[in-house]
Amino acid sequence: MLSKALLRLGASAARHPWRVIAAWLTVATLAVLAAVALGGRTADSMTAPGLDSRRAAELIEKAGTGQEGMTAQVVVTPLDDGATFFDHGTARTALTRLRTEVRRLPHVLGASDPAGALDAGGDTAVRGGLVSADGRVAVVRVQYPDQSRLSAEDLDALVDLGDRLRPELPLRIEMGGNLFYVFSDPDGGASELVGLLAAAAILFLAFGSLVAAALPIGMAVFGLTVGVATMTVLAGVTDVPTFAPVLGSMVGLGVGIDYALFVLARHREYLARGLGPREAAGRAVATAGRPVVFAGGTVVVSILGLAVANVPFMTVGGLAVSIVVLTMVLASVTLLPAFLGAAGPRLARAGRIGRVLQTGKPGRPARRRNPAAGAAHAAGWRRWIGHVGRHPVPYAAGAAGLLLTATLPVLGLRVGLPDDGSLPHSRTERRAYDLVAEGFGPGTNGPLVIAADPAGDPGVLDRLVGAIAADPGIASVAPTHIDRATGIATLVVFPTTGPQNKATADTIARLRTDVLPTAIGHGPARAHVGGAAASLSDVGRRTSERLPVFVAAVLATSFLLLMLVFRSVLVPLKAVLLNLLSIGAAYGIMVAVFQWGWGGALVGLEATVPIVSFIPMFLFAILFGLSMDYEVFLLSRVREEYLRTGDNGTAIVEGVSRTARIITSAALIMVAVFLSFAVAEDPSTKMFGLGLATAIFVDATVVRMVLVPATMTLLGRANWWLPKWLDRLLPRGPVGTDDTDAESTGGAARPRLVDR
Repeated sequence: MLSKALLRLGASAARHPWRVIAAWLTVATLAVLAAVALGGRTADSMTAPGLDSRRAAELIEKAGTGQEGMTAQVVVTPLDDGATFFDHGTARTALTRLRTEVRRLPHVLGASDPAGALDAGGDTAVRGGLVSADGRVAVVRVQYPDQSRLSAEDLDALVDLGDRLRPELPLRIEMGGNLFYVFSDPDGGASELVGLLAAAAILFLAFGSLVAAALPIGMAVFGLTVGVATMTVLAGVTDVPTFAPVLGSMVGLGVGIDYALFVLARHREYLARGLGPREAAGRAVATAGRPVVFAGGTVVVSILGLAVANVPFMTVGGLAVSIVVLTMVLASVTLLPAFLGAAGPRLARAGRIGRVLQTGKPGRPARRRNPAAGAAHAAGWRRWIGHVGRHPVPYAAGAAGLLLTATLPVLGLRVGLPDDGSLPHSRTERRAYDLVAEGFGPGTNGPLVIAADPAGDPGVLDRLVGAIAADPGIASVAPTHIDRATGIATLVVFPTTGPQNKATADTIARLRTDVLPTAIGHGPARAHVGGAAASLSDVGRRTSERLPVFVAAVLATSFLLLMLVFRSVLVPLKAVLLNLLSIGAAYGIMVAVFQWGWGGALVGLEATVPIVSFIPMFLFAILFGLSMDYEVFLLSRVREEYLRTGDNGTAIVEGVSRTARIITSAALIMVAVFLSFAVAEDPSTKMFGLGLATAIFVDATVVRMVLVPATMTLLGRANWWLPKWLDRLLPRGPVGTDDTDAESTGGAARPRLVDR
């Protein structure tokens, strides 16, 4: 049985702590060395098989136009506000020198020539998209080869060039492009540190001991090192999206510290009862470790379920994050009990500062803590849960109404991808974005690339250009490039609206369903709409289409797993519905903040943005798994009390009150960790951080402390109802049905409510 296996594992680790710690040090060292030797950089491939934008990319690759490679753009304007490139030779000379210097950079295949476009005449310059109509803004478009041949050093070389030339040239120089998007260091380092410090402070306040506070932090750092290093090795084999390390760090820190907190709290309970450190560690892993294994497994299964979207970068990103979570689970049942064994009896009592914080009095350290101390700490929670149990209907209705109200903004959810225009003004990418939008129009920041195969039809390209240019959503069409070897043509098209504007998505849809088919007719020619804006629009549409299937799969899997653990029908059904409420509230608050701008300044949001297309599905997977942590931890304790007493009301009051302090501390830690990422510069990181923090806060307060006791009181003994025929069908054993655990039952008869 699982509890017996965990008992042996935890006790063995506590008896031989330095061996286990040395083993983890070895694993961490090998993982880091493997990451250095075999690892790769994260890379974004925002596309998926079968999408129209993917077909366009395949045609472009076949033609070998170079547009399938990486790009950057250097945007310049004269420092003299009264000058233009047309009437100041010094500015034009500076522009020529800038382009020459850019072309000399390693791996640069070519750079556009705005000065040459000026010499060719104003109209040609404007049509070429290199110099604005008023001559105030010029763009040097830099073409690089495929991403596989580049590295962060290429981005550094371009940035260093700009830093060197700014003092020498009479130009304001800003930079952007997908070279920055791919190779800029993701947010996370400072956020991880802030999250760790906040978690350490909460742990110290919860336990009143520096040693007790340090152990979960140390375990989480070990697990995060191994997990992220393994993720880096995975990036050497396949494309791991750039958000994966940040998301992995965010989720890994949260669940790692939470899991350690659950086990550590049980360990201190056993120490208070008089057990030795080694035995207490084994028993803690056997009892609290079982919900940890199940909850971590639920997180992993939920995240791996992202594969149903059939979007490769989401599947790989989910796999990478799952590796971190799985590492934290392994650390919780092996490394943590080794730490507990090494710490010995010191964890049984708070230090002097801790006693002051917890009681207001320095006192004297006791040799052995009173077993009733834990019950005293739970007295306040016991009174609250008892109060909710005496008034279940108004509390259940009020809490459900509050969460449903918070969910309402979801009706206005719009997916997309925040572009450089949503970055803070301190970033050069944002300043370059604004200059381009000011000089050429907002659509220039999100050009569409239309790939066409004429298939022997000589007039199809002229018809395509004319039809596209006539569309009201298109501002201009650049000159057509035709590959002589394949005959494939590429047209760069500039919409009238910005890349994250809904009107741009409407233009893309209109081009595909109306404009292009009409221009091509019934002949063999074909044309597809590609480019970054089109790819992201396609991915957003696919994830929206697959989201219901994914949600149904996660709900069904979670329901079955909870039914196996708790041998009940209504408990897992209630858990699924309540988790949906907390996740829906998180979605609603995200829409209110990021799309409507409510409180956006609090997280450093400078402009409203759509919800990143893949975030709703990712958030659902992660949040549903994380919410199961508290569900399993709380209900496991309620079930223990029910099996011990046979009384549903007593089980609810005792089970919830005894876990409330730990769940509150765990939730505070997760919220602190996630909110530390919500103030990052990247809007996607902000969304992940705020969405996760909101859901965990709601789940640990409104759901666990109000809705769970209220609904379980209303259901009464039916909470544990299971039809006899279903009881016979459900397997027993390693999933968590260890009813023979003496700690769980206390030797009392174990009541069962099964239809006979």
